[in-house]
Amino acid sequence: MTTPRSFPVFAIVFAVVYAVVYVLAVENNYALFTYHPADNAFGPLVEPPGAGPAMYWYGWIATAGISALVLGLIACCIPGDATKRLWSGLSWAIPVGMMLVVTYLLRGYFLR
Repeated sequence: MTTPRSFPVFAIVFAVVYAVVYVLAVENNYALFTYHPADNAFGPLVEPPGAGPAMYWYGWIATAGISALVLGLIACCIPGDATKRLWSGLSWAIPVGMMLVVTYLLRGYFLR
């Protein structure tokens, strides 16, 4: 089984875009949907808590995943000459940087 030539481009773009969009979604609460575990119900976009706490994490993951999928597929359509300069180290450097940003955003939980 051979890997298509566009797969490395898709993988790099997906990893970078997913990490960046996830941090933006967490910081600005861009959830695609909200889960209410007390009611065992899903709601569209961001909803306030109902009978219990509202969980936005699943919506943030969906937002980042769909955004990364779309931009990764668009990047696959770019001609090969334009993507040859895409550094594969971006697929780990940007997510590590975004983990540091999330750690900074959640520093209140660690410094209690």
